[in-house]
Amino acid sequence: MRLLLAVLSQQRSEWRHGYDLLKDTGLSSGTLYPLLMRMSDNGLVEAEWREPAQPGRPPRHVYRLTANGFALAMELASGDAALSGKEMLA
Repeated sequence: MRLLLAVLSQQRSEWRHGYDLLKDTGLSSGTLYPLLMRMSDNGLVEAEWREPAQPGRPPRHVYRLTANGFALAMELASGDAALSGKEMLA
């Protein structure tokens, strides 16, 4: 979840397709989509259907972070930064 939050937080107000998230995270579809569903259920991600740009194509889900999701992403990132700083001092 940490990786997905980091990727989504890079463009926090942009709607992202699952395929783009697969490419950016390197996660498998069997991992990514259940994770997105859980994050949506927990209020970290919002999802909606979008009509296709090309006629004859099916609608697609798009995803973006909620304010709570972005706050968690920032909290995790600052924790990672703190750990990196401690490792540098050791």
